[in-house]
Amino acid sequence: MYARNKSEIPSSRIDWLTVGIYAACVLLGWLNIFAAVYDPEANQSLFDFSLNAGKQLIWIGSSLVLVIIIMVIDFKFFEAFAYVLWGLFLIALVAVIFLARDVNGAKSWFEIGSIRVQPSEFAKFGTALALAKFMGTAGVKFEQMRTKLICGVLLGVPAVLILLQNDTGSTMVFASFVLVLYREGLPAWVLVLGLVAAAVLILTLIVNKFILFIGIAVIVAFIVFQLRRKTLRNIAAVVGGGLVVVAMILSVDFFVHKVLQKHQRDRIMVLLDDQTDKKGVGWQVLQSKIAIGSGGLMGKGFLQGTQTKFDYVPEQSTDFIFCTIGEEHGWLGSLLVIALFMGLTCRLVFLAERQKDRFARIYGYSVASIIFFHFFINIGMTVGLLPVIGIPLPFFSYGGSSLWSFTILLFIFIKIDAHRTEVLGRNY
Repeated sequence: MYARNKSEIPSSRIDWLTVGIYAACVLLGWLNIFAAVYDPEANQSLFDFSLNAGKQLIWIGSSLVLVIIIMVIDFKFFEAFAYVLWGLFLIALVAVIFLARDVNGAKSWFEIGSIRVQPSEFAKFGTALALAKFMGTAGVKFEQMRTKLICGVLLGVPAVLILLQNDTGSTMVFASFVLVLYREGLPAWVLVLGLVAAAVLILTLIVNKFILFIGIAVIVAFIVFQLRRKTLRNIAAVVGGGLVVVAMILSVDFFVHKVLQKHQRDRIMVLLDDQTDKKGVGWQVLQSKIAIGSGGLMGKGFLQGTQTKFDYVPEQSTDFIFCTIGEEHGWLGSLLVIALFMGLTCRLVFLAERQKDRFARIYGYSVASIIFFHFFINIGMTVGLLPVIGIPLPFFSYGGSSLWSFTILLFIFIKIDAHRTEVLGRNY
């Protein structure tokens, strides 16, 4: 239980390293948003509120207000109202399906005048709070079937609602909670199975199925030979695993051509062959890679990106902001951004592990997992290593919903961490 009710915290207990990384990311993001939309012939300013950079400055200012509110609120509020927040965001996710207009094939935005709000961004921290609240309850253990079912509902319901909005990218972000559950007892074989499924999908698309079947048969035969002195149960498990992989290979064609939508199939094809439809579906990734590669070691300099000036990369201030960094600041600038995110992720894991309360630890891991997933997928798709699924780079990409949601997500944990000495550990 909590030792005392107190919202005020001395500044010395705030993790200023995390705050500093956040501030650096937001500042660099703002500068690169300006670079992504900069027109040298228009005499533009960072403070021109008709540009994305000026609008982002407003979002940054409002995010600071949110930070102050979070720091003022009693830290126990976030656990006490976790389920309420999760439920409110579910209502918003349902409402947006019926009330939002179609934007690029997705119905994900509430529009109030010129302001657009995306509920799926806020559902992430709502789900993180609800999962931490449930898993932090006394007596709850992941090994229990009831626990697994409830975790499935907490994660699955918002994910399905977001999928119904045709927002595959935001839906996939909920897969990041697997890392949280792994920390709390999810068997490692689940992660291995997921990696195997992804590998089988890719190999099936680029390698002849007959060759794959032969390879699987050889691997299974070798393992069975090594286990010949073991029990029949072990051998049967290996053979059964091989048959499952064969079934997965046979189902790939159905999944790709009957389940995935055309634009999703196209993105996978571009990933496997970057020469696919270079003037169509492959244009965005190809131009992004050209922009990043042209930056070299040191980059072309701030506001000197030619790919940017001639508007070659679509969505360059949002999902593809990293190519602006690569072109104008080169390999060193890109390395700095990657280092910031890796440093933030490692710091969040460290903070999560030092919590005395299970709710705080689980929420901390959720924050680290969501930010890492966004960072990894966004940069991976920008450089052509992962398919384009349309998720923002935290704190860098233009957009109020994204910046607000990540700010709230992060500073709730900073607030909770600052009060870690005021709680008694529960089921740690």
